[in-house]
Amino acid sequence: MAERCQSDDEEVFEDANENIQVPNKMDLAASIEEARMALNLFLNNRFNEAKERMKPWSQESMYHAISYSTVLYLQAVMTFDPADIELAITSIKQSMVVCNRGRRKNSLITSITGIGSKTNYDSYSDMEIHAELCYAECLLQRALLTFVQDENLISFVKGGLKIRACYQTYKECLKIAQNRKNWRCPKDKLHFESGVKVGIGAFNLMISLLPTRILKLLEFVGFSGNKKTGLTVLEAGCSPHPGLRAPLCSIILIAYHTVVSYILGTADGDIDLAEKILRPCLQNYPNGALFLFFAGRVREIKGNIDEAIVKFEESIESQEEWKQFHHLCYWELMWCHSFKCDWLIAMKYAEKLCNESRWSKATYMYQKASFLMMCPDKTPETQQHIEYLYSEVPKLKIRIGGKSLPVEKFAMKKVKRYFSQGNKLVLPALELIYIWNGFSIVGKNEELIVPMLNIVEDTLNEILKNKDSYQYFKDDYCLVLHLKGVCLKFRDQIYQAEQCFKEVIQNEKEIKQDNYLVPWAHMELALLKMQDKEYTEAKVLLDKAKNSYKGYSLESRLHFRIRAANHHIKSLISGDEDTDDSTSEVSRTSVDLGEMNGLIPDLEKENSNTDNSNGAEVKCE
Repeated sequence: MAERCQSDDEEVFEDANENIQVPNKMDLAASIEEARMALNLFLNNRFNEAKERMKPWSQESMYHAISYSTVLYLQAVMTFDPADIELAITSIKQSMVVCNRGRRKNSLITSITGIGSKTNYDSYSDMEIHAELCYAECLLQRALLTFVQDENLISFVKGGLKIRACYQTYKECLKIAQNRKNWRCPKDKLHFESGVKVGIGAFNLMISLLPTRILKLLEFVGFSGNKKTGLTVLEAGCSPHPGLRAPLCSIILIAYHTVVSYILGTADGDIDLAEKILRPCLQNYPNGALFLFFAGRVREIKGNIDEAIVKFEESIESQEEWKQFHHLCYWELMWCHSFKCDWLIAMKYAEKLCNESRWSKATYMYQKASFLMMCPDKTPETQQHIEYLYSEVPKLKIRIGGKSLPVEKFAMKKVKRYFSQGNKLVLPALELIYIWNGFSIVGKNEELIVPMLNIVEDTLNEILKNKDSYQYFKDDYCLVLHLKGVCLKFRDQIYQAEQCFKEVIQNEKEIKQDNYLVPWAHMELALLKMQDKEYTEAKVLLDKAKNSYKGYSLESRLHFRIRAANHHIKSLISGDEDTDDSTSEVSRTSVDLGEMNGLIPDLEKENSNTDNSNGAEVKCE
């Protein structure tokens, strides 16, 4: 068995043209090194090569097995192809068999006599502890794929139970990392701890985001997540030390701050931190499609739309192997051009997605029609084409986990409305930008927000001038008024914005279909109160939005943002984001920072070196 550990100075990033020889024998150290090489191949856009490198040993080596199934897993979740999903599940099941072979086996007598006694983790072999970690990663992949495999609610229950088992395995790995004293070499310890940090950090972050009602639906009861712990552990995991899974910590953190916090939160991601973490990633993988995508996303969030477009186009041009990565960029390019009111170009990207992506084609078709609706001076032929596009939306809807997608249900209602009121919708593209939290980006650039405000005010005047021609006058009026309030908020015209949201709420009983506007207006008012440090009033408004309204469009999405806003209020008041009244009704099984004893070094010292690709030298005899 190879007993040699590389130093950090030997940590290299394979050039895209380098030919790497596959070893004839595979011990633990060699398999970890192979997995590291495969990860670098993947991040250098050599996706198929990474997969094929892992395949020959995937029936025998745990790290080859989990790496191979990870590539298939990513392919499945990006294509939504049932064949890809089935192939990934088969591979993950085989990986679980391989990992389980290496796990510590306790006899019945050992289990009985060991009750109440402390486990001696030094008696575990290196193979056994790494098998435990890889097994947890297999469980996580299997659980997440369960959510998209079957078209029934039972799959959600199964997924929740698998994730519970997975989390318990990660907690066992945490105990190993904390209590094991005898490591073959420091590098083995670093690799193991980086895996623990990915698992514990991602779990805490993921669970902390979910509203209580979603936690119950997914059978997560008994879990609560600690957001501060999740972010801190992941940040420690992407330190300059060469842990195998350090790039995964970086990817999760960057994705949270640049994507997740905008879709499911209140757009409060730490963009400066994301940019800091991204910098060494781009140095190590300058042509990596994923990191170029994140570079575009950082620029987009800052309101530098033209720079963002360049980066997204660079990401597309960087590789042709996985078209799925192109779809991520098409999605962002679609929004970038819509932010600039380039409706025809935005429509072209929605059309590309509809033709190429297997995700929600109904959503893409609705977006395509809605962007085209925004174009001025439409010809009769254009109007006829819009009518055709909207008519196609209901034919394309899908079900995931036995449930319709909320964005598709929203689109169906709007399509029905379009035909019921004489082929007319009011500002459908701006409404889409709002529900995807795009105004939090548009509002950072005066050159973007002013044209949108002009469109909104012109439409408002048109509605008031011809109110008798609007079948759903109050709905249309309140939608445009709400959008005006959002525009004014980002222009720091707080009083005027507040009046817009209050008027929407006052019209609650007269709104016939767009009843989602009222709870969302409560949330917007709450965010304004937070800006003015009126936290008690903000909390009252958030609670009313959460508890007083049911059954409206995009309800879950609003609940995600309400939870994020409540977290933010608590952090502003007490400095601790992780106190949450909703968690008192369930037993807390999250891991807090105190339990991460020894695994989180001084982040301030580590972060001062974040731009370095190499850490301190680690030697093994």
